Amino acid sequence: MSNSRIRVEVVYALPLAQDVYSLEVADGVVVCEAIALSGVTRRHPEIDLGGHRFSVFGRLVTLKTRLRHGDRLEILRPLSGDPKERRRLRGQRAGS
Repeated sequence: MSNSRIRVEVVYALPLAQDVYSLEVADGVVVCEAIALSGVTRRHPEIDLGGHRFSVFGRLVTLKTRLRHGDRLEILRPLSGDPKERRRLRGQRAGS
């Protein structure tokens, strides 16, 4: 790993707001390290690294994915229900 530094953002979106943490980290940092360095799990203890998914600019990544300068790491909350089922129910209500 080199001594150079990169800037990344760690984002956790909540239903009514989003928390964005800008970090300067060592080049070669991986997703799980950036999350730990951001402190987001201290502020949001409901985040479960084993149960949440992660993306960089909308592309799914793993905890071991290496980040690059300018990356926006998003911590994705679990879905509250099956999207297809929710659409079906909305359609039924609209048709009534």
